[in-house]
Amino acid sequence: MNKMIKRALLLGLCGGMMASCNSRKAQSNETESNTDGRRYVNYDERTGDEAVVYFTRDLSANGLIAAYEKVNQNIEGKVAVKLHNGEQNGPNILPREWVKALFEKDLKDATIVETNTYYEGDRYTTEKHRETLKVNGWTFCPVDILDEDGTAMLPVKGGKWFKEMSVGKNLKNYTSLVALTHFKGHTQGGFGGSNKNIGIGCADGRIGKAMIHTTPGQPDQWDIKEEEFMERMTESTKATIDFFGEHVTYVNVMRNMSVSCDCEGLAAAPVVTPNVGILSSTDILAVDQACVDIVFAMTEEEHHDLLERIVTRHGLRQLSYMKELGMGHDRYKLIDLDNGGKQITAAEAAEGLKPFVQE
Repeated sequence: MNKMIKRALLLGLCGGMMASCNSRKAQSNETESNTDGRRYVNYDERTGDEAVVYFTRDLSANGLIAAYEKVNQNIEGKVAVKLHNGEQNGPNILPREWVKALFEKDLKDATIVETNTYYEGDRYTTEKHRETLKVNGWTFCPVDILDEDGTAMLPVKGGKWFKEMSVGKNLKNYTSLVALTHFKGHTQGGFGGSNKNIGIGCADGRIGKAMIHTTPGQPDQWDIKEEEFMERMTESTKATIDFFGEHVTYVNVMRNMSVSCDCEGLAAAPVVTPNVGILSSTDILAVDQACVDIVFAMTEEEHHDLLERIVTRHGLRQLSYMKELGMGHDRYKLIDLDNGGKQITAAEAAEGLKPFVQE
């Protein structure tokens, strides 16, 4: 009897160990698959709490104001508005009259902030950058080139690539940050949402951007790609939003969504993806995830080029890494501002889109 009991206990123990190992293996495989920047995670596969994302199809100054006013509760003090002012005469940058109206209504004392570029172009030096600002019409409010007077280091909490990130020195002069983002494709990042706008856009032009893009000691300044690039960029973003704490908010404009970034200016690929609308949230992951979900919910004809750009660059790693770093939620309630605050799905937001027509 004792031998039988011992044998049963031993079998039970072994079985339990095997089950535990299998469970850990399954969890490990799930974690590994989620680090693949080509893998889209369906909504029903996601876990955790839901954030709130607001949505309007009203692509106008009024729509921009409505979306912003839903998420501006903690914007106070000296306010920095981070947007991409684009290379000279870029065809897809945010309409200046929309942004001007937002400033006049809600951001009277705010300042547009930018940094110089890592590549040689129209915004490589502060002098060239200020001339580009004039050409592109960003003249209705102050513009602070954050790295004009040098750089500062911000801590990166929980990062695997960085302990700190170099940003434009003047960033530390502000109390609140509004990420006003033109959502579109991106040559290196797959897509450019709030994460890219902040992570690349607040890193200074010589040190911070080099930390994200380049392995020291080799000639290719763009050698860091795919998952590693997404992770480095995201850690840069985390440094900035941790600095501002609760005093940061996000607005993504899904309009003129070329597969090219606004940094490509007139050389940007023609837009073929339909315009969608404006999304806003106090959760950076939720607002970028919702935009990506809407793109994936489009028809094949509508999303082919942009989706291909996102997946081939492994851009979805931006989202999974933001979640790993505790920067936000990939589950959200999408609130339709055009229909009395009704909760809708990304698929419903993508319904009835009209073919893109250049304004």
